[in-house]
Amino acid sequence: MLAGGERVLVALSGGADSSALLAVLVALAPEFRLDVHALHVDHRLRPDSACDAEAARALGRRLGVPVDVVAVDVERGGSLEDAARRARLAALESHAARLGAHRIALGHTADDQAETVVMRLLEGSGIRGLAGIPPVRGRLIRPLIAARRRDLAAMLESAGIPWVEDPTNRDRRFLRNRVRHDVLPALAGVHGGDAVPALARVAERARETVAALERVAAMELERLGVEDADGALTLPRAALAALPGAVAAEALRQAAARLGSRSPLRAWAHRGLARVLAEPPPRRAFRLGGVAVEVSGPSVRVARRAARRLPARTLPVPGSVALPEAGLLVEARVVEAAGYRLPSDPDRVAFDADALGTPLVVRGRRRGDRFRPFGGAGERRLKTFLIDAKVPRWERDRLPVIEAGGEIAWVAGLRRADLAPVTARSRRVVELALKTLADGGSRR
Repeated sequence: MLAGGERVLVALSGGADSSALLAVLVALAPEFRLDVHALHVDHRLRPDSACDAEAARALGRRLGVPVDVVAVDVERGGSLEDAARRARLAALESHAARLGAHRIALGHTADDQAETVVMRLLEGSGIRGLAGIPPVRGRLIRPLIAARRRDLAAMLESAGIPWVEDPTNRDRRFLRNRVRHDVLPALAGVHGGDAVPALARVAERARETVAALERVAAMELERLGVEDADGALTLPRAALAALPGAVAAEALRQAAARLGSRSPLRAWAHRGLARVLAEPPPRRAFRLGGVAVEVSGPSVRVARRAARRLPARTLPVPGSVALPEAGLLVEARVVEAAGYRLPSDPDRVAFDADALGTPLVVRGRRRGDRFRPFGGAGERRLKTFLIDAKVPRWERDRLPVIEAGGEIAWVAGLRRADLAPVTARSRRVVELALKTLADGGSRR
């Protein structure tokens, strides 16, 4: 949690836990060379909340710690506890950024951990939920997570340090308070003793399992994931489905997190990710914290936004045109037909230069596009052709379509049309090539 020399911002409510946390860190400050600051967040949920702020300032003066007070607006509707927690954490993160604090210290205890485990059990949570409150997450640290609430209160009494009792901590409308005052004492009676240490051990063992799961999933994501020009990650669906379900779900969660999602894997998220790998696959994208997880053909794509469409661009002959939306380049050259060998590479195609219409235009697909595939039985809808070719849905709008004189000449990398074939009577050849934009090299 602390290596020494850090600036630490303490979340100071004025209650026993946070007051003890501030006192402990002040005591450790000389040895650890800590620069300790505190922030009291006033949620303004009680008429007398200003009294808590004054108590926090008074404790700061006694311990020689600067204490700032910030008032926040808590959204009404839904869980008031969750809304207050989100507002509090946002205020702490913002203040820590202004202070240049390396760590934000929170006063959670082993009792809070036990309460959280029971609440997650009642919600039907998985192993990640049973891991409870993490001792460290980013710059959030919880130095008292192994300490008991009663011991902290005894320490404060011994030192003559007062604290504030928040009356809402006894309000049984809140699930945590019902667990604290009713469920845990009942468990202690059934268990024949204090249940808190056993529940804290459950959280510790679950965290060890989650850490192992995260490591395995990270290795699979590194092995399977491919980043495209839009920064999206694409993974082979069959390889994902072959993994244990928990590993596959965690790999997709990490992919989404890499793109900015902070959504936890709650039960609804597990159900959504399971559908991604089920048969038949879902037709619509599943959203995880603002990031879309989409299935098409043999692939799963994790992306912040839809793939960008290709605008129309003129292709000079000879010459080239860059397609940054797809990370590709289309190149045209003119060669003599004598001695020319038709390319077998699907990323190269040849046309009779004198029979090919002009101008050449590189564009994305359009609604109603049709073309006559070379060697095919007749005209086909481009949409049907791409589906049959198992081109993923997100790739279809940025797949280069080369148009010659208003007709589709080549669906790049897939199939040429029956326009202007090279024959024994051809004198000149226009050769088109599809390359990667990064180095102008072949895609293969």
